[in-house]
Amino acid sequence: MKAAILLPVLAGKDAVGNDALMMARLLRERGIDTRVFCGTAVGVDEPHYPIAGLAAFAGGPDDLVIYHFSVGWQPALDLLRRVRGYRVVRYHNITPARFFAPYSPEHEAACAAGRAQIAAVAQCGAELYLGASQYNLDELVAHGAPAERGAVLAPFHRVEHLLDAEADLGLLDQLGDGSHNVLMVGRVAPNKGHVALVDAFAAFVDGWGDPARLLIVGKSDPSLRGYTDRIHARVAEHRLGDRVQWLESVSEAQLKAAYLASHAFITLSEHEGFCVPLIEAMALGIPVVAHGSSAIPETAGDGAIVWDETDPWLYAASLARLREDAHCRNGLRDLARRRFDAVFATAVMRERFFALLGGVL
Repeated sequence: MKAAILLPVLAGKDAVGNDALMMARLLRERGIDTRVFCGTAVGVDEPHYPIAGLAAFAGGPDDLVIYHFSVGWQPALDLLRRVRGYRVVRYHNITPARFFAPYSPEHEAACAAGRAQIAAVAQCGAELYLGASQYNLDELVAHGAPAERGAVLAPFHRVEHLLDAEADLGLLDQLGDGSHNVLMVGRVAPNKGHVALVDAFAAFVDGWGDPARLLIVGKSDPSLRGYTDRIHARVAEHRLGDRVQWLESVSEAQLKAAYLASHAFITLSEHEGFCVPLIEAMALGIPVVAHGSSAIPETAGDGAIVWDETDPWLYAASLARLREDAHCRNGLRDLARRRFDAVFATAVMRERFFALLGGVL
């Protein structure tokens, strides 16, 4: 047997890339000759190969092909229809185009094209459809994937590596100035709910007072400047000034420092296929408050305060409760860490991954 991992873009510091690379590593540990095939690679040391060679390498009846589906990509569909072995569709979800419509026609078109391909991928006849969450798997099944061939496996991640990493001591000292730090980690994109986040933080400041700081960790996209400008405008509207601090391109050490210096993690994202920062916060002992959209309730489980409502004062009151009630705060931390260890620890996920592939390996 040979195994091929297939994805359009292999990128460092990327949830899809981390998942793909870990699958490749685990298969190699089982003695399986495994290669990563991609259209583009950015910021990774992993050897990778052009997709034109995939069928010759792992296209036979005894081979394995795992396609990481997160954007529309016709070459992958063509390959899935050509290869003859065990085919796995790994679905990470695709953001609905409506989030990008006010800001970027290019992003809107790309998301629309990707979502238009969901049905074709779901109906490609793969032997296994592997959702990164039940939310993702349900979407594939709704588009025609056979439910009996479906399973859920959370994305492999680098959380344990982050747990072991050294924190940036300079940033840790800077943030440890007595402010109550509230943290959001995630790409600065319209589905991530930053404007609602600013509203909730403003309510927290108005209702429960200073000192408080909102840390926004995430890379902005110049082509989404209109969205970034809207966030800044809302910060100005609430007169939050330097209470909001942006950390854009952070190192692992800086990310670790941002988590350790924070008293709560909050996400008001409107669309997530899983949300890796949630489990980073849970593993690191940062109490989580979240909006219960898409896959977030499933990822958080009982390890976070999750609300379906969008009222900013509800989230502000939750942050205040965590600040003022040590019993609530510590209990939530314990639940979150137990959930991480039981469900998302790499050893647990590794065992499930091989169990799901038990019929072919």
